Amino acid sequence: MSDAAAQRRARQTVINLLLSLAATVGVVILMVLVVPRDDSNQIPHVDYKAVARDATDATGRPIIIPEIEANWWSNSARLSTKPKDGTDGSWYVGFVGPKNQYIGFTQTFKTNPTWLALQLTDMQQTGEISTQGRSWQVWQSVEKHVPAKTRDYMLVSGINDDTLLIYGTASESEFKAFASGVTSLVSKVYP
Repeated sequence: MSDAAAQRRARQTVINLLLSLAATVGVVILMVLVVPRDDSNQIPHVDYKAVARDATDATGRPIIIPEIEANWWSNSARLSTKPKDGTDGSWYVGFVGPKNQYIGFTQTFKTNPTWLALQLTDMQQTGEISTQGRSWQVWQSVEKHVPAKTRDYMLVSGINDDTLLIYGTASESEFKAFASGVTSLVSKVYP
């Protein structure tokens, strides 16, 4: 009698384990289906123009405030006034397009050759474009990335001791349009 009872208890333990496993999986599935999820964009839009005005007031430096198309928005804007990279600081603003393209813009004050060389590490100059008389060097990564990384394509232009960088994952035509917009502001910002 003890053998039959032991076998029945062993079978019952396996059955109980399978039932508890099924119940746990059922509860997890129910939670996934019932709990609401927010699928909206969680990255806040930044009022980069207000940040730029504050940066201009704080530094007294000429800050370029790019204009963007209505369907683009800024995801980040910041001023760095005490960098440890040998420059006098920088202004950065990032933009996101309607198809999740990205354009970053950096304006660095009193750039030195070492800083610029570090920005262009693993890149090669592949050409030059001109927008409204301003020359922009085109730099591309020596390694092709799929999908493209934010620093695989870069436009570089210098003004006095400052350097302007435009980079990201947008199309070349979008880069050229953005560079043209920046060029039109340069003469207003830099006397």
